[in-house]
Amino acid sequence: MAPFLVLFLAGVVAASRGDREPVYRDCVTLCERNNCTGSRLTDFRAEQPLYMRVTGWTCLDDCRYQCMWYTVSLYLKEGHEVPQFHGKWPFSRFLFFQEPASALASFLNGVASLLMLLRYRSSVPSSCQMYRTCLAFSMKMDYFCASSVILHSIYLCCMRTFGLQYPSIANGFGAFLVLLFACHVSYLTLGRFDYSYNMAANTGFGVLNLMWWLAWCFRRRFHQPYLWKCVLVVISLQSLALLELLDFPPVMWILDAHALWHFSTVPLHFLFYSFLKDDSLYLLKINHDDIPKLD
Repeated sequence: MAPFLVLFLAGVVAASRGDREPVYRDCVTLCERNNCTGSRLTDFRAEQPLYMRVTGWTCLDDCRYQCMWYTVSLYLKEGHEVPQFHGKWPFSRFLFFQEPASALASFLNGVASLLMLLRYRSSVPSSCQMYRTCLAFSMKMDYFCASSVILHSIYLCCMRTFGLQYPSIANGFGAFLVLLFACHVSYLTLGRFDYSYNMAANTGFGVLNLMWWLAWCFRRRFHQPYLWKCVLVVISLQSLALLELLDFPPVMWILDAHALWHFSTVPLHFLFYSFLKDDSLYLLKINHDDIPKLD
């Protein structure tokens, strides 16, 4: 019963006002009939740019894109608000990028993360207890990126608070987070991508991440003066996440709240990796000081 219920719910959340519009549905049906069968489909594939073909854009996708803008033009002409289609706002496509601003922001985040990862590796010996965990933190994905990074940050906090003393507990908690992430991704990929659910889930993950890190930093504030970096990052991330709640139609059909959130997180990479470096070196120091000295 449960799998059928999930399938039903996925179908419900996939639909938006725009793609429920009869004008849009009729347009897509007519376009697909006239352009995506027989010799017309062959002509479409022959004329389709190579970069669109290799990135998976189909004739049906192109019909939906053209009909989306036709429907938007009718809505604007009649004075109605811009609708969403298949769970997201209409964006002006650039090359094969459906959301060019978010794609650019994701690239900049990746560059910032890579630069700081290289700096971390050059500054921290691999013998540090948190070395491998911090390296794994740099692994990211696009729309699942927020979820994976936040959940790994929660695991990172778990390791830092009591995982070094009780690794079996941290490993068990890590396995639970992996299972949670797998369920999260499965739900999002079962049907059309559900932005509203993804936003709500990431908000919940973010609150847990924020409270756990702040509690640990407050308790250790007199021992590790660099913890202000961690506090600033987690508060900033949670505050910037409010941009996602704005959920407005894209400015000039390019820049939306999601892209703004992506751009705003770029500088935080530098501060958080600086915290990870300082904390790793702190762990090395206290472990070295605890080693008995031979006369």
